[in-house]
Amino acid sequence: MDSAVQRKNMVDSQVRPSDVTDRRLIRAMLEVPREMFVPVGQRSVAYMDGDLPVSANGRRVLLAPRTLAKMIQHLAPDANASILDVGPGTGYSTAVLAHIAKRVVALEADAALAEEMQAALAAQKLANAEVFVGAFADGYRALGPYDGILVNGKLSEAPASLLNQLKDGGRLIAILDVNGVGKVCEWRRYAMNFDRRSLFDAEAPVLPGFERTAEFVL
Repeated sequence: MDSAVQRKNMVDSQVRPSDVTDRRLIRAMLEVPREMFVPVGQRSVAYMDGDLPVSANGRRVLLAPRTLAKMIQHLAPDANASILDVGPGTGYSTAVLAHIAKRVVALEADAALAEEMQAALAAQKLANAEVFVGAFADGYRALGPYDGILVNGKLSEAPASLLNQLKDGGRLIAILDVNGVGKVCEWRRYAMNFDRRSLFDAEAPVLPGFERTAEFVL
């Protein structure tokens, strides 16, 4: 099937029915060729309704289109926004964000995935997206602070190192492990304070560095 038709089907059957109404976001998801951000052998399922593995161990994924779309809609980037995209894997989320925001900083811990992402973004001629390799929990302070931070995976808690890279009023959107259940949450900065609210249920693998620390029991 033609990829443009697949993209339209993805938006019409997965994204729009999930209460995603942001026209800029919908337009971006109609334009970005998701198949160019997945391994060649998986391009036939690039528009599947679910997480799509992009690493050999299956632990790194592109988030399901409906989940990603809802997370970005809650992130609410505008045309002047600077966004930190944490754990984008091969960069599909970065490409979508780059169609909406002024600047996107992609932080990837896996050097091989970062190399694939760099090539995919270059092929799309997205000059406003930059790729860096580093630990997810550290963020990328050099180009901050950010209007928004998107975390492409699950974490046990939002690390202060990421929250402190938000501008006043900025949002961090991530999937939080709440007693074994994934909840997409929004953290928002107000001066030196942060509030958190739960948005909707979603699941994803835990990103490296965000694993829950085992508690020591006597």
